Amino acid sequence: MAQKTPDYLTEKTNIVRLILFTAVFALGFINLYHPFGFFESFDVTPSIFFLYSSLITLTGVLVVVISRIIMYYYSKKKALSLTQYGLWVLAEILAMASFFALFEKLALHDLKPFDELMKVSALNTSLVLLLPYTILWLYFSWTDKKKRLEQIDHEEIPVPTKKGMLSFLDEKGELKLSVQSDKLLYLESADNYVKIHFLNKGKITHFMLRNSLKNLDESLANTPMIRCHRSYVVNFDKVKVLRKEKDGIYLAMDEENIPDIPVSKTYTDRVMAKFALYSV
Repeated sequence: MAQKTPDYLTEKTNIVRLILFTAVFALGFINLYHPFGFFESFDVTPSIFFLYSSLITLTGVLVVVISRIIMYYYSKKKALSLTQYGLWVLAEILAMASFFALFEKLALHDLKPFDELMKVSALNTSLVLLLPYTILWLYFSWTDKKKRLEQIDHEEIPVPTKKGMLSFLDEKGELKLSVQSDKLLYLESADNYVKIHFLNKGKITHFMLRNSLKNLDESLANTPMIRCHRSYVVNFDKVKVLRKEKDGIYLAMDEENIPDIPVSKTYTDRVMAKFALYSV
């Protein structure tokens, strides 16, 4: 099975950070080293060169903006493998390189053959994108590991529990909510938060918890809660119907006004194994 891309690479906040850092890095790199040769044949002042090269650079960075927006929404529907992520980055490099090569050929009337312009542009674009991408990947990985270590430290603090109660900690390891197991319905991913749906005095309500669905899924092992989708964890005790349709499997809860929850291919085997246990 293909290795899944770490969640921190497709989080909205980190995508915004990547776009901003890449734009600043590209501006500095291009204006300091002039790798594409823009305006070098024109007699312009350094300030004018900075203005025009910055405009062209930021226009090229729009490729990354559009690409990462598409990646964000795609990853919410389907898990992205590391191979797919690598091919996605390669496509970004080629798209931006094509933009710069076409600009040199059509706007600046460079007489070099287009394939030569494309080759140089692809090399320079690789430096412009891969350097900040690598730096941020290492930074995101470091912050993710740091957060996990902090959570492990907090796990040593006794958490008040009650038979049949499920406790929920935030990303700092602080207890924020405890819900009786038979009142808990499902968890739903909401960017950097998780929306916890449960019954309170007979009414469906929810609680926003700052944490990731992955962390909560791991903490809820050996409970009726099971991950069925990138965006959902359900209480299998509250599932009344498992329905298979042409576009996939859906779970219907035993409470009204709750939409059927989809089961993605990634978690189908896990859900069916749980269903087999409940069918014994």
